[in-house]
Amino acid sequence: MLLRLLPSGRALLVAAALVLIAAGLYGLGRETSMFAVQRVEVRGAPPALAAQVAHALRAFDGTSLLALNGAAVVQRLQELPAVQSATYDRDFPHTLRVRVLPEQPVAVLRSGAASWLVSARGRVIAAVDRGAFRATPRIWLPAGFDVQVGSFLTDEAGAVARALRAFVAAGFADRVTWARIHDGELSLGLRHGPELRLGGPVDLQLKIAIVRSVLPTLALPSAGGPSFVDVSVPERPVAGSNPQPGG
Repeated sequence: MLLRLLPSGRALLVAAALVLIAAGLYGLGRETSMFAVQRVEVRGAPPALAAQVAHALRAFDGTSLLALNGAAVVQRLQELPAVQSATYDRDFPHTLRVRVLPEQPVAVLRSGAASWLVSARGRVIAAVDRGAFRATPRIWLPAGFDVQVGSFLTDEAGAVARALRAFVAAGFADRVTWARIHDGELSLGLRHGPELRLGGPVDLQLKIAIVRSVLPTLALPSAGGPSFVDVSVPERPVAGSNPQPGG
């Protein structure tokens, strides 16, 4: 009975031949143009960024999808300053499909006459013309500050950019004209409104909610209202015009 359950010699030869054929076809596919990359499909990116992505992936034209180094594809895309992350997929026979998550712009960094767009991760996305992105908050730095496109800001400017992510998520960023962190304290200027003093850049969603509830009860500074609102201690919001309010 046991002998009947064992495969015959002929069956073993057929199986071995099939394995060899499959291996040969795989090797042929890796080394020939049978599955060569001829088309790149980009998803998740606006047209300008999609063009950058497609251009960056030209280095893989003609590479077999079977031999494609996926880690190298992702790394090349993540080196683009406007790309936060990327994934890829092989669409046989000739298409490389990539999905891109763009960096989220939150501020314009200003140093002298130079300007750069900065992401929510504190990454410098691109140099921009002075006056561009007028509705985007400004982060001011001393003139001559060294900024490299694609780099991550590690100082207070980077902390400001990361803090602004909470204001974007809350739909509040379009009201902010400038932002800074000094001695660990976050401050923002509002369009036609008071300065916001938020203390350390923590519990920002709570502080934004308190600001939203307080602002409608106050007159604008131009109409005699307070020049600042301090929610550094969320349980005790303070509004006033004295730079050093008491209590």
